[in-house]
Amino acid sequence: MVDLVLGDDHAVFVDALVTVLPQKGITVLNTADSVRGTVASIRQHRPEICLLDRYFADGDGLDFIGDVIAAGETNTKVMILTADQDVAGMRRALNSGAVGYVNKMCGLDSLVTAIRRVVSGEVVADLATASARRPSRSDHARPLTTPLTGRERECLGLLVAGASTSMMAKQLGVSAATVRTHVQALLTKLGVHSRVEAASFAVRHCLLTDTEIPRSLARA
Repeated sequence: MVDLVLGDDHAVFVDALVTVLPQKGITVLNTADSVRGTVASIRQHRPEICLLDRYFADGDGLDFIGDVIAAGETNTKVMILTADQDVAGMRRALNSGAVGYVNKMCGLDSLVTAIRRVVSGEVVADLATASARRPSRSDHARPLTTPLTGRERECLGLLVAGASTSMMAKQLGVSAATVRTHVQALLTKLGVHSRVEAASFAVRHCLLTDTEIPRSLARA
């Protein structure tokens, strides 16, 4: 078993990984929604891996790579898990001591493979994005019988970003009841039963491009 701490402020994305990673033999010891919280969690748990998002409300994750490594007493390896294509950021991360820089839209199997490669001593750098990646047959992505509407895609992007119903309503300028209607429709089309499953499915099968997942949300 591999153990890790996940630092990411996208609640639905975090919930999805917490649900699916243990099924792949990876234990999530703790999660944190800020870089400072992540450093504190690393200091407490000292995991093998820290999966660290790039951008938080309290700073750029790249600025804290050294702090994470120090908190883990050099036993913790840092992997940046991001949605950007910043080559300069990737180089900066690796120069700062990170051993992985992986795109969030790579898919679950690719993420698990990257984690295991890092644990085995490799350095992994993969900037492949959803827009550049095409699902292969091995992905087992089932095609949608009925394509998502534009509004349903907006709702799905907000789910992946971790938005609540009230936040989605404010972001889209509609009522909460309308949001619930759109969300139920997209759940039905995706063949899933919850928002967490929908977000996980969207990330795993690259249903959205980076631009369809908001970096910041209007707070209700």
